[in-house]
Amino acid sequence: MENIQKKIGIIGGGQLGKMMIQEAKKMGFYVMVLDPTENCPAHTLVDEHVVAKFDDKKAIRFLAEKTDVVTYEFEHIDAEILQTLEQEGKKIYPTAKSLKVIQNKYTQKKLLLEHGLPIPSFCKILSKEDMINAGEKYGFPFMLKACTGGYDGKGNFVVEKKETIPQAYEALGNGTLELMAEKFFPFIMEISVLACRGINGEIQVYPVAENLHKDSILDETRVPANISKQTTQNAMDLAKKVMEVFEGVGMFCVEMFVDKQGNVSVNEVAPRPHNSGHYTIEACITSQFEQHIRAITGLPLGSPALLKPVVMRNLLGEEGSTGKSYVFGAEKALCIPGTFLHIYGKEESKPKRKMGHITVIADSVEEAAQKAQKAKNAVQIYGKG
Repeated sequence: MENIQKKIGIIGGGQLGKMMIQEAKKMGFYVMVLDPTENCPAHTLVDEHVVAKFDDKKAIRFLAEKTDVVTYEFEHIDAEILQTLEQEGKKIYPTAKSLKVIQNKYTQKKLLLEHGLPIPSFCKILSKEDMINAGEKYGFPFMLKACTGGYDGKGNFVVEKKETIPQAYEALGNGTLELMAEKFFPFIMEISVLACRGINGEIQVYPVAENLHKDSILDETRVPANISKQTTQNAMDLAKKVMEVFEGVGMFCVEMFVDKQGNVSVNEVAPRPHNSGHYTIEACITSQFEQHIRAITGLPLGSPALLKPVVMRNLLGEEGSTGKSYVFGAEKALCIPGTFLHIYGKEESKPKRKMGHITVIADSVEEAAQKAQKAKNAVQIYGKG
């Protein structure tokens, strides 16, 4: 019999780290977190908090040496130091190798293409001339993307016509950033599929989630997605193949596009629990956070089965207010049956900053969506200076 009381190190103490820790603590794990913010959301839950910058190699090494396994809650970290630690025998999941490929959208897409997975056509961009050629090859509009560092729509630019090429090039660093162009996929829906792979190669795939964005930030997730059985199966099969390609350990999120005909194409892969998977906490037998902890510690994976239709809504900081965060309307939201409120505990609220989320389970997605809209209208998070 193996003692499961491994020490877990997490790089990042934001909401994803916090929710991982909540699950780890249920199973009795010792958890250490590295985050530069002293009172980050994870701070009150951890056994030890290393207050250091995410690029502090010494601090990352310290975290790895004090724990049995290291994981992370976002991908914009130094993969080099993680690779070095891995070579020295430290356990890092998802692996530094898969992180390094995924961190760069171009190398990520290249690997998916090499394995014959459906993705939009793409090419590297080194100059405005390359963009003109991309426009001729792919037509307009096409997507210009920064290869590294983008999230919530940052680092993306829709190039509508030839005349907007200089503006797009300037907006994304004017040649200082590594760029790629991508053929515009005529999607009618954005979906995501969570998948988890254990150390032994076991894979569990979650139901397909339908995602609605506002200003490139996820606003709402509905599960099950409103797509045919065939498209659902194709999306879940595709997520499984992605997991096999990356040989990842832990939770991965595969964001995809669906077109009018029901064809599915991979947009991006995230090697971690994901915002669009928050619904799993209340609506699945095993949440994405518990599954991630199980995977990285070598425990058997749990069932990802959906218990009930569900809708998740993000709660962002209100427009025009920055400062110490205050939450209003929780009691109104929680009067609505089937509603669950998650407040992340970020000290400062800023406009469009993710401050929490609401999950509603019901007998149908439509009913859950109506209740979630009501609950979302009830809750406001303001920053007061």
